[in-house]
Amino acid sequence: MELYEVMRTARTARSFDPRPVPDEVLHRVLDNARFAPSGGNRQGWRVVVVQDQERRTALKDLYMGPWKAYSGAARALAGNPDAEALYDRADRFAERLDQAPVHVLVFVRLDALAITDKDLDRPSIVGGGSVYPFVQNFLLACREEGLGASLTTILCKAEPEVLALLDAPEGLALAGFIAVGYPPAGFSGKPLTRNPVEQFAFAETFAQPFGVRTS
Repeated sequence: MELYEVMRTARTARSFDPRPVPDEVLHRVLDNARFAPSGGNRQGWRVVVVQDQERRTALKDLYMGPWKAYSGAARALAGNPDAEALYDRADRFAERLDQAPVHVLVFVRLDALAITDKDLDRPSIVGGGSVYPFVQNFLLACREEGLGASLTTILCKAEPEVLALLDAPEGLALAGFIAVGYPPAGFSGKPLTRNPVEQFAFAETFAQPFGVRTS
């Protein structure tokens, strides 16, 4: 596929065909995702690929508590039918999480992060810049391979339990959980819907939307 087509059609998959994903396909996805940029080229990401049913069930059980708390609060704030339908789909995804053939857990080495905004009076976002480009590469590579994938950070609320479950060494933080598998029949690669450039990009200052200049 052309790169722009992959970017425009990498939909989130919340249900999966039960067939297993070959190890060679997963290896190829990881082999290409690793070329993501990272601060100082430290490549601090660490990945655990979980296919064992018992571990997948344990991860689903850890996911359900934080998800129910988050979903309940989010539904109360949203209060519209479109949001309700979205959370209904996300509920079904959570309840069947152990049915996703592959669970990919992405961690980052804390000593590989240069958190340049840590002293600002707001939550830090910069540290993720050394791991989430890798995550996006992983998602795009899944699309190239015909795989469906769904990224969530809800499981980060259970980080200590996840670290213990996976026998993780010290010094790691959980950056994300990705459910991976072949999507069911009928899951098409139709283009995604997103806001136009003029709605989020500005020229010189925030006073003027960015657009193509005419001579």
